[in-house]
Amino acid sequence: MSTITLNGEPRALPPGQTLAGLVAALDAAPKSLATAVNGEFVAIAAREQQLLQDGDAVFTFQPITGG
Repeated sequence: MSTITLNGEPRALPPGQTLAGLVAALDAAPKSLATAVNGEFVAIAAREQQLLQDGDAVFTFQPITGG
């Protein structure tokens, strides 16, 4: 198991967990969340390739749209 922080709270994950897998496990529609890992935005299309490592800081938030 590895430990990350998700929105400031510690969370244990199995090895090889992707950001897409983490988002899928949350009670939220994946397209309704924006994501960042260690302060860097991760697009929806890149979540499957984003492997989470021990100590990563993951943040989810509502995307802001407008102009």
